[in-house]
Amino acid sequence: MAKATSHWVCQNCGSSFSKWAGQCTACSEWNTLVEEATVSAAPKGLGSTTSRSGNTRAGRIDFVDLAGTSDAPPRRATGMAEFDRVTGGGLVEGAAVLIGGDPGIGKSTLLLQAVCKLADKYDAVYVSGEESVDQVRLRAARLGLATAKVKLASATSVRDVVAAIDRADAPDVIVIDSIQTMWLDTLDSAPGTVAQVRASAQELIRAAKRRGTSLLLVGHVTKEGVIAGPRVLEHMVDAVIYFEGERGHPFRILRGVKNRFGPTDEIGVFDMTDRGLIEVPNPSELFLAERRGDVSGTAVFAGVEGTRPLLVEIQALVAPTSYGTPRRAVVGWDGGRLSMVLAVLEARGGLQFGGHDVYLNVAGGLRVSEPAADLAVAAALASALAQDPVPADAVLFGEIGLVGEVRQVGQTELRLKEAAKLGFGRAILPAGRSRRGSGAAETLARTEIGHVRDLLALFSPT
Repeated sequence: MAKATSHWVCQNCGSSFSKWAGQCTACSEWNTLVEEATVSAAPKGLGSTTSRSGNTRAGRIDFVDLAGTSDAPPRRATGMAEFDRVTGGGLVEGAAVLIGGDPGIGKSTLLLQAVCKLADKYDAVYVSGEESVDQVRLRAARLGLATAKVKLASATSVRDVVAAIDRADAPDVIVIDSIQTMWLDTLDSAPGTVAQVRASAQELIRAAKRRGTSLLLVGHVTKEGVIAGPRVLEHMVDAVIYFEGERGHPFRILRGVKNRFGPTDEIGVFDMTDRGLIEVPNPSELFLAERRGDVSGTAVFAGVEGTRPLLVEIQALVAPTSYGTPRRAVVGWDGGRLSMVLAVLEARGGLQFGGHDVYLNVAGGLRVSEPAADLAVAAALASALAQDPVPADAVLFGEIGLVGEVRQVGQTELRLKEAAKLGFGRAILPAGRSRRGSGAAETLARTEIGHVRDLLALFSPT
């Protein structure tokens, strides 16, 4: 017989408690505990069978050898090269992909374009819990996709969605926009709560894997930039992708942070236009399109995102402060790492930033997380302080340690080939990478440095 239970669940971290409290003891957030009731059936010997004699015996698990032969999972390519790059070559049958991003960044636009391309070869379904069918049709018409063979539905009940796809003629691809709007009638809580998001995702994923349907889930993000709902949601799916971008820039970055069927940290670059998202096959050229090489405080960083080399401009501004405590503002990079680089330049390089406000920006709206950007950031800061431009034809990369040493980073030749392809003639890189490559990378003049003092000596900052 079904038994009703009630517990209090933190809407921030998903922790469960037997009674209400003002503060969650797991994540220390206030007023986040919400009462949630569930109806659970009494256990009936799950995982066991009963013999003729009435004795219960455990279920059997068949183990196999690790050294087996398995075919690679088939892929459903969308035809969007940037999207397929991030997913590892296309969608895998039965895989669940979670796409998160800020409100209005273009998640629904991206998935509508992708599913319309998939509909040319596969049976594709788009289920919206936030918009009506007519609203989705209006957006498709604006994007020039009104004649696509996508089947549309507006629904929020997980029971109805599962019933529609869990059948012999199940669709090949289904988009759920968004998981926070889905709800199960077996849970006495509102859509978007931790219990509803977790249970809804579990039912949808189970049905998709049973029928071999590629499942795309749209997830909202919190003000901290992480996907709303329980953290276990990211563990349940096969791939987690974030759609990033600054509102003031047309560029959008599709970044893979988890992928069971492909590499992580891959990025796809798109340009947001009034006709939808346009793929950018050469993002380095796009990010450097408005660069002016004769200005102090700028340096070009040769980075790598996943398997893709990427050149971006690092901009720094150093100005006398009007306050007792100087400002440190950074966009597109880690603020803590900026403080570390400033401290190393002061302690090991002899520069003085104590009486200056420091502003750092990664041009184009890209967010850089590589430690290899330390050297380019240090060059931009020293150049801004000395009002002495970095050589316009130079790219920089290298990690800086706390004693001022410049450490080696990986994929050197890949970075240099991208720089040579875009017309740069000089590379400033850590010492110890003197091995010459082949092709275009061999034409670059290489300046190897081992300490930040060597970097500062190149630009004669005072």
